[in-house]
Amino acid sequence: MSNQKQQKPTLTGQRFKTRKRDEKERFDPTQFQESIVQGLNQSGSDLEAVAKFLDATGGKLDYRRYAETLFDILVAGGMLAPGGTLSDDMTRTEFCLFTAQEDLETMQAYAQVFNKLIRRYKYLEKGFEEEIKKLLLFLKGFTESERNKLAMLTGILLANGNISASILNSLYNENLVKEGVSAAFAVKLFKAWINEKDINVIAGSLRKVGMDNRLMELFPANKRSCEHFSKYFTDAGLKELSDFARNQESIGARKELQKEVQEQMSRGDPQKEIIAFTKEEMKKANISEQSMISIVWISAMASVEWNKKEELVTEQAIKHLKQYSLLLKAFTSQGLSELSLLLRIQEYCYDNIHFMKAFQKIVVLLYKADVLSEEAILKWYTDAHVAKGKSVFLEQMKKFVEWLKNAEEESESEEEETD
Repeated sequence: MSNQKQQKPTLTGQRFKTRKRDEKERFDPTQFQESIVQGLNQSGSDLEAVAKFLDATGGKLDYRRYAETLFDILVAGGMLAPGGTLSDDMTRTEFCLFTAQEDLETMQAYAQVFNKLIRRYKYLEKGFEEEIKKLLLFLKGFTESERNKLAMLTGILLANGNISASILNSLYNENLVKEGVSAAFAVKLFKAWINEKDINVIAGSLRKVGMDNRLMELFPANKRSCEHFSKYFTDAGLKELSDFARNQESIGARKELQKEVQEQMSRGDPQKEIIAFTKEEMKKANISEQSMISIVWISAMASVEWNKKEELVTEQAIKHLKQYSLLLKAFTSQGLSELSLLLRIQEYCYDNIHFMKAFQKIVVLLYKADVLSEEAILKWYTDAHVAKGKSVFLEQMKKFVEWLKNAEEESESEEEETD
């Protein structure tokens, strides 16, 4: 037997370098573009035929890899170079969004093409949203007519839920804002969107992505005022949008005021000073007393660290609110304000589980402190309460309400005897 170590087998042979070349070809969009352009040229302006062609072709071509190329062609007729110009060395088609007729009906038909395509190939959803964001950044590279068509299409797509309102981020690009492109584009976009959906639905979509408070940014800093925004969009026939922006500004002002009042309470500032400050701000921001009492209530409840034990929190709440009864009284001079406060208390006690048993005691305290009247409490009990915790709170208030009614009847009979 030989003492020599047996040699291990080694791999030998030629190393093939075809992979990189194949890979490069696979990433080359030229062939993909030619196939799409050819299909669009054959389909012509028949959008039904375009939708069918795109549906069938998705099984043969790699839409996932070439999503950007596909959407560039459908919108602009060919691949877009940075800035929004069409690439010179590529095949193009005349049958695309930018060469279509500039009207809402045509744009709705185009939106249907995109809608069908994305419904069929769900993985294109993200790429499509990225495409719209990119196109918005390229606005300066497009003609006014192309921008108008894109704006209408975007508004319809937003209404259909094909894209998120977060795409509006692209419109806050400094150069687009500075040259007035963003605001002009927004007019066409919101007109198309409002044509399809109610302003409240639109507000919900904007709120969902934190865009509800950013609409002023469509204008340069020196024109970023509620007055300018309101005039610009009202003149353009979009009063609903200017009213919404006004309301948002008012909400922002209220949030700031609530924060300031809360800080004043936390510092222990004298109530007379807080009242004077709040009344002044209320007048400046044109805030109603009903809204103001809600702000004061939220501030009062947020200015203290509450005990987590149910049996201790009621006692703590009574002591705290007794201290601020003068402040609460200053903003309940009207019956509607009293009802507004009662509803805030009901909602607060329901939303904060430790306060569920404290409701009746808080209401009685504020009644004794002359913040709430018996008329307001009886009105709340009878028909002005909300659904939150209704059965629990009505049961809690039953005896006190009976006492109020009896006191009222006794008072009426005494008056009759005097007469």
